[in-house]
This record gives sequence, structure tokens and C-alpha cells, in this order.
Amino acid sequence: MKKVMLKTTLSLAVAMASSHLFASGFALNEQSVSGMGTGFAGRSSSADDASTVYGNPAGMARLNGQQITGGVAAIDASTDISDVSGRSRGSNKGDMVPFTAVPFGFYTNKLNDQWAVGFGVYAPFGLVTDYERGFQGRSFGSNSEVKVITLQPTVSYAFNDRVSVGFGPTINRIAGTLESDLSFNPAAPDTNIKIKGDDTALGFNVGVLVQATDTTRVGLTYHSKVSYKLDGHTEVSAPTVTSGLLRSNRYDASLKIDTPESYDLSVTQDLTDAWKLYAGATWTRWSRLKDITVKNEGVVGGASGGLLAPSLVSTIKEEQNWHDTWAYAVGTSYQLTKQVVLRTGLTFDQSPTNNTDRSPRIPTGDRTIFSLGLGYEVMPNMTIDVAYSYLKEEDVKVARSNQLASYNAKYENSANGFGLGMTYRF
Repeated sequence: MKKVMLKTTLSLAVAMASSHLFASGFALNEQSVSGMGTGFAGRSSSADDASTVYGNPAGMARLNGQQITGGVAAIDASTDISDVSGRSRGSNKGDMVPFTAVPFGFYTNKLNDQWAVGFGVYAPFGLVTDYERGFQGRSFGSNSEVKVITLQPTVSYAFNDRVSVGFGPTINRIAGTLESDLSFNPAAPDTNIKIKGDDTALGFNVGVLVQATDTTRVGLTYHSKVSYKLDGHTEVSAPTVTSGLLRSNRYDASLKIDTPESYDLSVTQDLTDAWKLYAGATWTRWSRLKDITVKNEGVVGGASGGLLAPSLVSTIKEEQNWHDTWAYAVGTSYQLTKQVVLRTGLTFDQSPTNNTDRSPRIPTGDRTIFSLGLGYEVMPNMTIDVAYSYLKEEDVKVARSNQLASYNAKYENSANGFGLGMTYRF
């Protein structure tokens, strides 16, 4: 039983590591509504508004005066679960991702021809999956919620009108809550395991932007890894042997994990006065997640009727063997009128998981995303942006087992994404 609880604790680390690709159950990396319209092709080279603080801090050199960009990105996901088998019983509705909206905001100020400063607040990572009560795979994840909020002060320097660089340290606050339900006796309540942890850690973003020709702009952005050491607790609510009533044990928990670094290279090409073409590629070093080591120790609560050991001081390592990933995007924009710009994009995004280690918390596969967007200049100093994305993933398999349960299923995931943003210049 000790090993079962420890392996469940590992899910906290896995979910946090995967949330960069699997926010709210699916990809939600929108920190820019204008960028969302082109499928984030050209994220490092476009520098269209203050969201370049995240996309490429060097892009602040291209923005005149002061700008504020803010908005919200939302996702409506659906999942079909089929071909289910396993030792446990239960339902498989698949509606485990609630409608979720994530806000963001950025500010830039061009001080002179060389220097610009900026600030951003956004959510780079996030995960929400909440299965129905009695979900058949509940032993491997019934509820998951992980959130990261990042603050990024930023500075850029333009060497000339062709080359600029930018840098911004990131202050990252992470908090996670995960639950699993283990069934020892179909006639008795499940044993609930709830894991909580949080930490604050530092990272940085750095970028370079080059106006290679009068019509071609190239950008490269590096988002650093962030090393977390989460401290929290594992709470186990188990039925007693005699009465079946739930009693709780509470254990101190800690784990170390790095969210991986990534490189984003993109190009913006002016085709005509009205047409622009964007292309980009992003590489993420998910191979850092080879295994997870978790420590649970100390008893805070009382014993739970003899079902669990009254104390826990143990360490366990579990292999993950994730692989590095590439994402590719191509997009275009058309200046329909002086006030209206139309955008579209297509993105192909790899998943780092594999059929052996994939969990119901993160049942994600390679994805294709089609995007549409529109920008409308309602007045000379204010622009409204809207965007829509449709995401479809390849069918993937989940196959998990331990001493108490097993769960095998096929997941078919899709999602609709929506974005609304505003940029104000002064």
C-alpha cells in the first residue's frame, strides 16, 4: 500500500511537467490573441503588440510609445473514451475538462531609440481534468488542477534599426492539487488520496530580432527551464476496517522537477503591402523528464483503521522516458482595409508522452490546430483582436496498472479555442 500511495504522488510531478502542452486538458498556450489567429506562426518575429514581452522580448524595440495589451483565452474541450477494459468498474463519460478561461496582460514603453522596458503577467502552464464520480480509471487520476502564474519584467536594446535583443527574468508561482480514488472493496467507500504542493521559482526569457531585409524579419526566443521544489502534503482518507467510516492520514510530501526549456525560431515575410506570411518552429526539451523521485514522510494525522501504515518515510523512482518535441506553424495575414486585418494559421504539435507511461490525467497525443483571427482598429490608438482555433488530436491509448487496479482505454480528443484581446497605445 505504501508503494501504491507513492506512485500516486508521482502524478503531481507528471501533471505539472506536462501542463505546458496539456493546459486545461488540451493545449492552451495563448498569451496573445493576435498570435493565436495565425496559429502562433511568427510568434518570435511578428512583434505586433505588447504581447511580444512573452513572444520575443527583443520585439519591444519595434513598438512606439507605450502600449497595453490584455485579453483572455478560453477552451471548450471534448473527449470520447472507448475500447475500455480493466479490473475496476465504473463509468467513462469523458467530460473531464471544464470550460476554462485564462487572462493575460502586457505593458511596453519605448524610452528612446535604443531602450524599451515592459512587464507581463500570464499563465504559461495549467491543467484541469475533473472526471465524474465513479470514473473507471479513478485509481490513476480522478481530479487534477495545476496552475502557474508568471510575472516578467523585461528590457530590450536596439543596436540599430536592424538588430535588437531583449531579456526578462520570470517569477513563477506554481500550485497543484491532484486526487485519486482507490477501491479495495466494492461494498465500501473508496480510499481517496489528495495531493497538494506549491513553490515559487525563477527563470528567464531572452530573444533576438533581426530585420534581415526590408521585407524579411527573423526572431529567436529562448524560454529557460524552471526548477521547482514543491512542498506540501498527501492526505489519505480511508474507510476503517470495523465501521467503514472514513478517517484521514496526512503525510508531508516534497518533490523536485524542472519544466523544460524551449527555443522558438520564426520568420515574418512581407509579400505585398497587404499580405504577410509567417512561419515558425518550436523545440522543447521534454527529455529532461526521464524519471521522478518523490519523498513522503512523517505522519500528521492518525492511523486509518490499519489500512495504511501509520508512518511513511520512503523514496521511490518511476521511469517516464519522455522525448523532445517539435511544433511547426505556418500562417498569413491580409490587411483587408485600413482598420481590418484577417489572419489564419495551421499548427502541427507533437506530444512528449508514449503509450507505456500515458496517464488518464494527461491522455494527449500529436495534434493539428487550425486557426482564424481578426483585428479591428476601432480608433487610431485602440485595436480589438478576436481569434478561433479548432484542435484535433490523434487517437491515443492509456494503459495503466498497479497492485489494485488496471485501466485501458482509447481517447479521442478535440477542442475549440476562443480568444479576445485589446491593445491600447498612448
